[in-house]
Amino acid sequence: MAPPPATSRRGPLVVPLLLLLAALDVAGASGHKPLTPGGRLVHHNHGKFTAGPWKPAHATFYGGRDGSDTTAGACGYKDTRAEGYGVQTVAVSTVLFGDGAACGGCYEVRCVDSPHGCKAAAAAPLVVTATNLCPPNYQQSSDNGGWCNPPREHFDLSMPAFLQIAEEKAGIVPISYRRVACVKQGGIRYTITGNRYFNMVMVTNVGGAGDLAAVSVKGSKRVKWTELKRNWGQVWQTGEDLTGESLTFRLMTSDHRKATSWHVLPTNWQFGVTYEATKNF
Repeated sequence: MAPPPATSRRGPLVVPLLLLLAALDVAGASGHKPLTPGGRLVHHNHGKFTAGPWKPAHATFYGGRDGSDTTAGACGYKDTRAEGYGVQTVAVSTVLFGDGAACGGCYEVRCVDSPHGCKAAAAAPLVVTATNLCPPNYQQSSDNGGWCNPPREHFDLSMPAFLQIAEEKAGIVPISYRRVACVKQGGIRYTITGNRYFNMVMVTNVGGAGDLAAVSVKGSKRVKWTELKRNWGQVWQTGEDLTGESLTFRLMTSDHRKATSWHVLPTNWQFGVTYEATKNF
């Protein structure tokens, strides 16, 4: 009996592979982006976070000259001084806040087009971190007191930050702003509060984009990769019992870059204690 054609073994494997590659080429040529099995876009992350374009807005200030009354707020931070953000902070308007998605992001801010309100150019640029929400005030019009009403992009700076670029008597000044990379010392930090049936994870000291779009956790034993939900700001929640195992967290920032903090919490981790990873974005 004659041996079967050489293609009879390889054909069933080679042809589908060629068809798959051709389909991918067609998809790429048609502009469709590949998806993960879960339906999310596949992103190839390279390089560092890059500054965004300059945009116009306005700035006011709140709190005291020492930054008092600005160290906590809608992002969930307990004390921005203790958590490494200091008082170089800003409460952003609703359209910028994005239900907490902006928390941790960094902005460079310049006072512009106000000869009597702007101070002379500072030696160093003013970079602030979004740590709070400037709520809308629908009792006043958006051009007269309701500065944070949608659809305005507005920056309510801490008073120490405002005074670096503008005169206190000005009250409100036009600004130009852009997103910039957050430069942090040390690694990403994690603090879990709550209880074994409901965990709230505060993530701080995030470099790069600074904000977070997704958080997942994995235990060293029974806990598989579990996606957390945003509770508020930079506080993320899960009902998974995380006790009794070392924990690894995987973060994704708004620019789709990812960082994994392997076993950042030891097996005997405790609620309310802050643990720092060895790496950052």
